[in-house]
Parts: sequence; structure tokens; C-alpha cells
Amino acid sequence: MTSTTLGARQRRVQGSPLARRRRRVFGPFVAPALILYTVLFMVPTGYSFYASFTTWDGFSDPRWKGTFNYQHLTRDPAFKDAFFNTLKLLFGCGIFLFVLSFGFMLLLREMKGRRFVQGFIFLPHIVSGVALAAFWGFLLSHDGMANKALHSVGAGPVDWLKPEWQFKAILAAIVWINVGYYVTILMAGVDRIPPYYYEEAKLAGTNAWQRFRHITLPMSWDVIGTAAVLWTIGTVKIFEFILAFSGSQGNLPTTNQWTSALYVYGETIGGTSPIYDFGRACAGAVVTLVAVVLVVVVLRRATSRDRLEL
Repeated sequence: MTSTTLGARQRRVQGSPLARRRRRVFGPFVAPALILYTVLFMVPTGYSFYASFTTWDGFSDPRWKGTFNYQHLTRDPAFKDAFFNTLKLLFGCGIFLFVLSFGFMLLLREMKGRRFVQGFIFLPHIVSGVALAAFWGFLLSHDGMANKALHSVGAGPVDWLKPEWQFKAILAAIVWINVGYYVTILMAGVDRIPPYYYEEAKLAGTNAWQRFRHITLPMSWDVIGTAAVLWTIGTVKIFEFILAFSGSQGNLPTTNQWTSALYVYGETIGGTSPIYDFGRACAGAVVTLVAVVLVVVVLRRATSRDRLEL
């Protein structure tokens, strides 16, 4: 078929009554979502970028300060702690979380009653972060269940909540909260793989690792990439659990427990000095946003493959 014939067919399709009706319906359905997205995301993001170059307390008019806030971030130990803690969450927790999620997923696929177990693992993800923080603090307290379990086997109590261990306890809790969510995502990707691939591989004499490496992993690669992007975006929004967990111990998070979200909170209404420094907080938010965009772009490129037809 020549290119002229193809072009004529495309023009007939685009000019058909059905195509015109679709275009008329498309606008009314998309316009409200586009307006909300612009008003609730694009406008605040644009204004935050402008405010990051100003001194602004949130009440008076912003005063232009150029790159002063960004220069301050390079010297601010609180921002460095928050940024590196966010990286620990993103990569340290992320690697452990995905390995654990894959392990649970592979176990659940061969387990009877897997839906019940999967729902039980997923449960922490839908519970309030404040409630989970209170439970985690009780679990690790001096008289909590963790130390009672150690006492039952003859081991002494451990001070799980001492300052140098608190952030590690937070990282462990975040893995616990999110593992069920990512098990569900990975399970959805693996369940769509036709069973005859595995049946033929078993007949060929392959072991479980070979089937995972040559069938499960490549055929769920797009789902893994999507899950990695979701984890990257979700990492920078981790806020209420850390705040509530430290609050349950009778104090606010110290700067060495801050993440990027907590840095923004601390610089605006969190009690740092000077309080209500929205310009500096916006600069921190902009740097975090740029870092997230870069990580997402790298992840999409690293996980991009030609579409596999199942």
C-alpha cells in the first residue's frame, strides 16, 4: 500500500463522524482534569520556583535575593542531612524493599491461601502513619514485644530507640509498611506471564533460578520499572511517620533524622530559627524536585526495553 493511499485513509478516518464525536467528547472530559492539574500543581510549583529566589515569611511580600537561598543550602548541615537521608531511603531501603518484595512474591505464588497472606502483608500500607508510628514505638520500647521476645530466649533487653539507632528503626519500619504494596504490584506483573512458559522451561530441565532469570525477570521488567518510579516519588513524600515516631518518643525529629520533606516543614512551620523561612524551604523543595526528576529519567532509561509480547 502506497504512502498516498495510507494518507488518504487516515484523512477519511480523522474526518469520520465517529472521530469528530470523539474529539467533541475529549475536551469536556479532559479540560476539568487539566484545569485542576494546572491550578493545584503547575501554579504552586512555578510560584515555589520563584519564591526560592526570595526572602519570604509567607505573609509579607517576597523580597528578591537571587541565588542566596541555594548558596545557603550548600552550607546548611540540616539540608545535607535531609538530602542524604532521602538518598538512604531511596537506594538503601529501595534495594532491600525490592529484594524482599520479590522474595515474598515468589513464595506467595506457590502458596495455598496466598490472597489472605498477601492481604495481611498489605495491611500496614493502608493504616494511618500515625497509628503505625505509635505501634512501632511500642514494639521497640524497653518493655515492648521485641524485648519480650528476646527475654523469652534468655537474651537481655536492647535499647532499640537510642538516638543512634532511631533512624535505622525508621528505615526498617518504612520497609515493613511498603513491602505489601510492592508485592502486589510485582505479583500483578508476574501473574500475566502465560503458565506455558514455565511448563516448557521445566520440561527443558531448568531450575527455579534459571526460570526466574530468563522468564520472570525479563517479562516483568516494565512492571519493575514502574514500581521503581513509584518508590522514587513516594520516598520524597515520607513525612508523617517520621514526625509521629519521634513524637511518640517525646521529642521532635533531630536534623540527622530529617528527610527532604521534613526539611521543608522545619524551615517553614517546624520551629527552626528563623521560623517561616518559605524562601529557603522552597529552594530545598526545588532541589529535591530536580533530583527526583533526574532519578526518574535515569530509571526509565535503565528499565526501558522493547515491548515483550506475551
